[in-house]
Amino acid sequence: MRTAINFGILALVALLIVLIPGGGPAVGLVLTLLSIGFFVAMAFFGVRLWRENRFALNTLSDFERGVLYGSIGLAFLTFTATPRLFDAGAAGALAWIALLALASYGVFWVWTRYRAYG
Repeated sequence: MRTAINFGILALVALLIVLIPGGGPAVGLVLTLLSIGFFVAMAFFGVRLWRENRFALNTLSDFERGVLYGSIGLAFLTFTATPRLFDAGAAGALAWIALLALASYGVFWVWTRYRAYG
C-alpha cells in the first residue's frame, strides 16, 4: 500500500511539472538537477571506495593502476559525451556501447590481475 501511495505522489508531481506553464523547461531543469545529483553521488561513492581501498590500489603495478584510472576516465568521458554520441545515430550508439564495454573490461582486467596475486 505504501508503494502505491509513493507512486501516486510521484505521478502527481510529474503531472504538475508537465501541466504548469513553461513545463518543458521545468522538466529540463528537473532532469538536469537529477543528472547532477547522480554524478555527485557517483563522485562521493568513488572517493569512498578510493579511501577504503587505498592500500590495495598502492599494491597494484603502475601499469595496472594506469589501466584502472584510464578505464574510469574513459567511462566518465563516455557518459559526458552521451548526448553527442546518441545524436550521431546508430553508429554513435554502438560507439557508446563499445567505449563502455572497453572501460568495463579494463576495470575487470585489473581486478582479475589483483585477485590472481591475492
